[in-house]
Amino acid sequence: MKATEEIQALMELLEEEKQEEIKQYRYLLEQLPLKERIEKGVCWHPVRQERTGWSLGEHPYVTISRMYSKDQAHKFRSGTVVGIFPSSNFERKKSIFEYGVVQYIKKDEMKIILYGKELPSWVMHEQIGVQLAFDERSYLEMGKALKYVAEAQDNRLSELREILLGKMPARFQDHRRPGDLGQLNNSQAEAVQQILAAEDVAVVHGPPGTGKTTTLVAAIKELVKRESPVLVCAPSNPASDLLTERLADQGLNVVRVGNVSRLDEKVLQHSIEGILQERAEMKEVKKMKKEAAELFRKAGKFKRKFGPNERNERRETYQEAKNLIRHARMMEDYVIEKVLSEADAICCTLVSSMNRYIENRRFHTVVIDEAAQALEPACWIAIAKADKVILAGDPFQLPPTVKSRKAAQKGLSITLLEKAVERLDRVQLLKTQYRMHEQIMQFSNQYFYEGQLQAADFVKNWTLAMRPGGDTTPVEFIDTAGCSFDEKINPETLSSYNPEEYYILRQHLDHLLSFADKQVRPSIAVISPYREQVRFMQEQMETDFDHFPDDDITIDTIDAFQGQERDVVYISLVRSNERGEIGFLKDTRRLNVAMTRARKKLIIIGDSATLGQHPFYQSFMDYCEKHGKYASAWEWM
Repeated sequence: MKATEEIQALMELLEEEKQEEIKQYRYLLEQLPLKERIEKGVCWHPVRQERTGWSLGEHPYVTISRMYSKDQAHKFRSGTVVGIFPSSNFERKKSIFEYGVVQYIKKDEMKIILYGKELPSWVMHEQIGVQLAFDERSYLEMGKALKYVAEAQDNRLSELREILLGKMPARFQDHRRPGDLGQLNNSQAEAVQQILAAEDVAVVHGPPGTGKTTTLVAAIKELVKRESPVLVCAPSNPASDLLTERLADQGLNVVRVGNVSRLDEKVLQHSIEGILQERAEMKEVKKMKKEAAELFRKAGKFKRKFGPNERNERRETYQEAKNLIRHARMMEDYVIEKVLSEADAICCTLVSSMNRYIENRRFHTVVIDEAAQALEPACWIAIAKADKVILAGDPFQLPPTVKSRKAAQKGLSITLLEKAVERLDRVQLLKTQYRMHEQIMQFSNQYFYEGQLQAADFVKNWTLAMRPGGDTTPVEFIDTAGCSFDEKINPETLSSYNPEEYYILRQHLDHLLSFADKQVRPSIAVISPYREQVRFMQEQMETDFDHFPDDDITIDTIDAFQGQERDVVYISLVRSNERGEIGFLKDTRRLNVAMTRARKKLIIIGDSATLGQHPFYQSFMDYCEKHGKYASAWEWM
C-alpha cells in the first residue's frame, strides 16, 4: 500500500471511530431519560452551586456538589468536557447548555471552568445539572491533519510521510556529537546521539524504568543549543505537564500551551496566561481594556436629549474605545509572540499544537513522548508543523483507547510508533532499567523485550525492609482456582469485580504490614484492570485499614496508575468464570504496565483456571513457580 493510500484508509477509520463515539454519546445523553442518565453516571442532577469565580485566563468557573445519589459511581474525570444545563429547560427540544472542562473532582464536588467569558445568570439563579458532552474538536483537528498529510506533494511533509511509513530511508549525520552526557548510561547517550544526528526521524524505544523522560530531557537540552524553540508534545495533559516540569527543572525556558483548566497547578506559572500575568507590558494592556470598557459604558448611557451633537459624541466615544481595544490587542499579540520566540521549548498536547497561540508557527523539531499511547492521526497534527520528528515510547505498554471495535480491528489502534519500530532501520532501545528488582523485571524482559534489558546494580537485588518472619520474595502469584471466587458484574457500570479476591488481598496486605520495618514503611499500590473492583476496594479499605492511618496506600485502575511506581504493587485480576473469558485482559500490554510499576515486591491475585488458557498468564505462573512464589488462596483464607 502506498503511503497516501495508508493515510486515506486511516481517515476512513477515524471517521468510523468518530461515528461510534457520537452514537454512544447520543444514546447516553440524548435518548435516555434524565433518571437513567443519572443512574449510568453520565449526569449529576440536581446539583448545588458552591462557589463561582474567575480562573487564570479570565474564564469563569463554577464549583458544584451533588445533592442526591452521593458516592454513586460516575464517568466524570478531570479534563472531560461537560455541559451545564438549567433544569427548567432540560427536557425541551432545544436544551440550553453552557460548556466547559472539569478541572477536578473530589468525591461529590466538581469544579468546572467554562469556555465562555461570562457566567450565565441562570447558573446562579436556577436549579442546574451537569452531564458529559461530546468533544468534537480533537476529531476535527485529526481529520484536517490527515487530509493535509494525504494531499502533501513535493514538500517536507510528504517526505516525512514517506519516511515514517517506511517507504523511504531516514537519514543521519553521525558526525554531530552532543556535549558532556556523563549522567546518562550508554544506551541513553546513544539515543541522544541518534536524536541529534537524525535529519528526518529518530525513534527511542523506552521500556519501563529505563529513563526515557531523562533521555528526552537531555536530548532537548542539546537541541536548544542548536535551535529554539523545540515543540514538545504528548497525547495527554499529565504527560505534557511532566515534561514541562522536568525541562524547567533543568533551567530551560519552557512555555506550556493549552487550556488552563486542564493544566496541573504546578505548571500554571509556565503557561502563557501565567507568564503574561508577570509581564510589565500587560499592566498597560489591562489599563487600556479597562478604559475601553468604561468608554463603551459611557457611550451606551441613556440620554433624554439625543440630538446631532450627542450622536457625534457617542460615535467618537465608541471609536475611541475601539481604538483602545485594537491597541491593547496589538500589544498583547506582541508580548505573546515575544514570549514564544524567547522560549527554549513549547510543551503541549498533540491536539493543542493547533492552539491559537501557536497554530501558525513552524518548528524545526517536534518531540512526541508517550507516542505509543497516541492515535496516529493525533501525531500527524504536530508532525505537520515540523521538519524533523522524534518519537519516544514503548509499544508494549498501554495502547490508545479506541471505542469502535471495527476501527480497532482494521488498524486504528496501531500507533505510528509501532509502525516506526517495525519499519524503520534505526531504533534506539534503552536497555538499563532503574526501577525494579531483577526478578520483577525479568518476566517482561523475556516476554516483550527479547531479554535485552538489564537491571541497574543498585536495584538489581533490593528488597523490602522486613522484620524477622517477613517474606521478601520479589514476585508472587496467589491462585484462587477452586475457591469459587466467581466474578460479579455491576449492572449499572457493566464493570466486573470480585469481592473474595479482595479479601485474600487484604489478608496478605495485613500480614505484610505487620512484618514491615516500622522505621522504613513501604509505599503500596493496590490496582486492578476493572474500575468496579477499584471502587469496591476503596470502599472496603476505608474501614478495613483504619488502624494503619500512616500507611502510604494508593488504590486505582491500571490505566490511571500508569507513570507511577511503588515499593509494593498488588494486582487484582478479577476474572474468574467457567467459560474462561478474560475480556480485555487479553491485551497483555496493560498487564506489562501494571507489573512493571513495582520496585521491590509484586503480588498478583487471579484464577489460574480462567487465566491459564492464555499463554501470557500461563507463562507468568510458570515463571513464578520457577523464580518466585506460587501459592494457593487457601493459604490466606
